[in-house]
Amino acid sequence: MTQYTLKQASVLLQSKQISAVELASAYLAAIAEKNPALNGYITLNPEKTLAEARAADERIAQGNASALTGVPVAYKDIFCQTGWRSACASKMLDNFISPYTATVVQNLLDEGMVTLGRTNMDEFAMGSTNENSFYGATKNPWNPEHVPGGSSGGSAAVVAARLAPAALGSDTGGSIRQPASHCGITGIKPTYGTVSRFGMVAYASSFDQAGPMAQTAEDCAILLNAMAGFDPKDSTSLEREKEDYTRDLNQPLKGLKIGLPKEYFSEGNSADVQTALQNTIDLLKAQGAELVEVSLPQTKLSIPAYYVLASAEAGTNLSRYDGVRYGHRAAQFGDLEEMYGKTRAEGFGSEVKRRIMIGTYVLSHGYYDAYYLKAQKLRRLVADDFQTAFARCDLILAPTAPTAAPKIGADASPVETYLSDIYTIAVNLAGLPALTLPAGFSGGGLPVGVQLIGNYFAEAKILGAAHQIQLNSDWHGKRPE
Repeated sequence: MTQYTLKQASVLLQSKQISAVELASAYLAAIAEKNPALNGYITLNPEKTLAEARAADERIAQGNASALTGVPVAYKDIFCQTGWRSACASKMLDNFISPYTATVVQNLLDEGMVTLGRTNMDEFAMGSTNENSFYGATKNPWNPEHVPGGSSGGSAAVVAARLAPAALGSDTGGSIRQPASHCGITGIKPTYGTVSRFGMVAYASSFDQAGPMAQTAEDCAILLNAMAGFDPKDSTSLEREKEDYTRDLNQPLKGLKIGLPKEYFSEGNSADVQTALQNTIDLLKAQGAELVEVSLPQTKLSIPAYYVLASAEAGTNLSRYDGVRYGHRAAQFGDLEEMYGKTRAEGFGSEVKRRIMIGTYVLSHGYYDAYYLKAQKLRRLVADDFQTAFARCDLILAPTAPTAAPKIGADASPVETYLSDIYTIAVNLAGLPALTLPAGFSGGGLPVGVQLIGNYFAEAKILGAAHQIQLNSDWHGKRPE
């Protein structure tokens, strides 16, 4: 019962072939069996889950159900929900029970979706491997010696392991798309401002964006229909007419112009990644898509620009965790200043401290113009590159990561880890939508994904193209043993 896609589960629930309680119970049983080894979930509450499932069954019986009523969903630990712990995988918030619910979570609750639990992540969404968690690393379900990617690695892992039909993640520099690639699932980062950030704990406010993660592009489109929309509680939310993100799912690929950025097809990619790209190119050609070469010359500048800007925003956002109002507080201290220092030293992990220090440095007197202001100018150049490229194509095909998932504990420096995000970060700098879908496997049997990048508000076009690729391939249908 836990092998269904979100769409399949929806059909079975609406036709009353299964009940929401039966489906939730099956997932809870699978989680109890497999999660101790996977470490994908860090917070569970079976009583709350089954209560939501019973309410969904009543709604279905009354004929008042939506397409998502009764379908289970998992949430990255960055999303707040009343009565649930929302720790951001940090010691700092280990005891924090949220008094309010994130808008995107409330949207799905209003549809009648059933909460399975909170998934593991890199602490405060800072990382690319899911090893920076207070609760320990999540394992890749395809090979437990490898990482699932980050920071939404827990969400990707539980979907890939069939411990949830879908999950929510957040994408600041690739944190939905990169773990989707490493775990062999589909995940989309929408245009910045399309999905409310209210109740999603902030890392870098001008980059963070929530998005769906599921087995297929069709599932992501169905979820995004419920997630997206204007929210007056979020000052960065875009006030636009409601869209149907499933509208292009049946549009053929014939005539679609796909851009291939020459900077992304480099010698730095592993042979496995090059094969996955070629698999997708061959499929696109066979379906009648037109391939054109484009250029994104500022790609090499995206990583330094991103880590200056995101770290500056992180340093500001995380200043609220001081032990005064909520969260962890040091047990022993002499005065207020010492309490601040000890609390933050004990509550934050090493990667979070590193980014706070970088952010504080680039915002300090004498360095603001040299680093922060210059990075903002580079951000504009990166965004302009994409607009030049989209004058020649409808979508851009690119790798998601240079390699398949690395091993847990690999001896990579922080800078080497940052460089692994080379193909995802530019999209966040520009605020564009992008989707990762499975496109093959490495020689070691690990999934490899590719990206489809679109212009602003092109989510439906991206999802339609991905759906057509998945109708003509079976990489997304593979599952770990």
